[in-house]
Amino acid sequence: MAKYLMLKHYRGAPAAVNDVPMDQWTPNEVSAHMRYMSDFATRLQETGEFVDSQALAAEGTFVRYDGAGNPPVTDGPFLETKDLIAGWMVIDVDSYERAIELAGELSAAPGAGGKPIHEWLEVRPLLAVPPTITE
Repeated sequence: MAKYLMLKHYRGAPAAVNDVPMDQWTPNEVSAHMRYMSDFATRLQETGEFVDSQALAAEGTFVRYDGAGNPPVTDGPFLETKDLIAGWMVIDVDSYERAIELAGELSAAPGAGGKPIHEWLEVRPLLAVPPTITE
């Protein structure tokens, strides 16, 4: 089994086919989208392939260490993840091909007009800790 991160982007990815921002959807369209996501996660829980998922709030802050005795530095001259990442799901599957298959299904979540978004999802493997060799 290998773990993969599926990232949903607000922007930075190629435009989806149904490219209407969520803040322009009706409450029923948002509910249908969230229900699809929940049902998808439930199905993966039943197969043992689900690890975790979260939708992310729009607000957030970058923080970095600026040396001993100095306050942390916040924000900066760069795009923030709040502008890019809408949410994520971690899956634990048998193969890369299965991860791609599931990302394709997740891409079909409904959006504006109840039609599938056909959004692009970024699929990235999680780094695994190499096995320790002991004698």
